[in-house]
Amino acid sequence: MKRETKLLLDIYRRLLDHFGPRRWWPAQTPFEVMVGAILTQNTAWANVKKAIANLEAEGALEPKALAKLPLPKLRRLIRPSGYFNQKAKKLRAFLRFFLAEPYRGSVKRLAAEDMEKLRAALLNIWGIGPETADSILLYALGKPIFVIDAYTRRVFARLGLTAGEADYAELQVYFTQRLPRKIALYNDYHAQVVALGNQYCRAKPRCELCPLKTLNRCRIVI
Repeated sequence: MKRETKLLLDIYRRLLDHFGPRRWWPAQTPFEVMVGAILTQNTAWANVKKAIANLEAEGALEPKALAKLPLPKLRRLIRPSGYFNQKAKKLRAFLRFFLAEPYRGSVKRLAAEDMEKLRAALLNIWGIGPETADSILLYALGKPIFVIDAYTRRVFARLGLTAGEADYAELQVYFTQRLPRKIALYNDYHAQVVALGNQYCRAKPRCELCPLKTLNRCRIVI
């Protein structure tokens, strides 16, 4: 396991040298991160930015203001993010949880909750799965949890470090058992992997330009 820890940290350093610090998640407030984590499901971040800008222009990037928006108006504002009917319902479901006791719309109260207890509660909200819940925990609330996404699965399967059929929990355990339990590392590591997957390790990979090319580990399965 020590050898894999060294390799994972080497991968991170190579990505950091190539992309620089990612400063992810790009948001003005923790609540904006929570909204973005829901809106980014099944869409590109560029589309989420348009939806966030619409909400900001409406003065609705605050829990109570967002909750007061009529559903048709909410759908219209978040339309650029895609699947806007479902996402509007998901935002409403999350807001019912966040505005109720004991959190009452307070990020501070939410962040003070035990991570495992809060994660279980988030996963119990309709429309919130592991990736969304963990993005909220890590990026909005500063909890030490490693986020897994499709890029993570693809990149590390191609590197021969994880199984392509491994489920979310298995992949998460793989990283948390091998990386130092540091919030800043978890934050930027995931962001670096997203950049790699988005720019190079695509479904049709650009291996000749990949910053991990010299590792000589890639096992492309297209």
